Amino acid sequence: MGDRQHPDRGLGRRQVGAASTPTRSHRRGYRSEVEAELRRGSAGITAVNLAEVIDQLIRPARRSQQDVDTSLASLVAGGLRVIPVDESIGRLAGRLRARHYDRRSAPISLGDCVALAASSVLGATLATADPPLASVAKRTGVNVLRLPDSKGKRP
Repeated sequence: MGDRQHPDRGLGRRQVGAASTPTRSHRRGYRSEVEAELRRGSAGITAVNLAEVIDQLIRPARRSQQDVDTSLASLVAGGLRVIPVDESIGRLAGRLRARHYDRRSAPISLGDCVALAASSVLGATLATADPPLASVAKRTGVNVLRLPDSKGKRP
């Protein structure tokens, strides 16, 4: 990682979210927890994970680009921090995936690893509903805010 620190390092308790688009069956519970974190002013998402969210909302969820942009602008105005992905986060994300990915036991995406790397570099808690990602985060010493999945189960 070198001597440079990420510009968001040390800005207090922060949570970095892994990209997730909740299904209809658990949106209410999921939303209330995510909204509570946003109100605390401690939530962040990497620019890469933000791209994943936009893709999921426009393609599978079939929301209009304008609707998605309006919703995201509101979240950012409300305190959601978009975290730039610099070299230190990129390098760590690549190492995490190379070290921990397993098709059966730890099918973590590169986007998952970017969120995990950002949490690690920034000393932040990782918010996720993904069991394999939560497991890798635990093994690497990153705190996890365990969000409910589509059945209300937490990782």
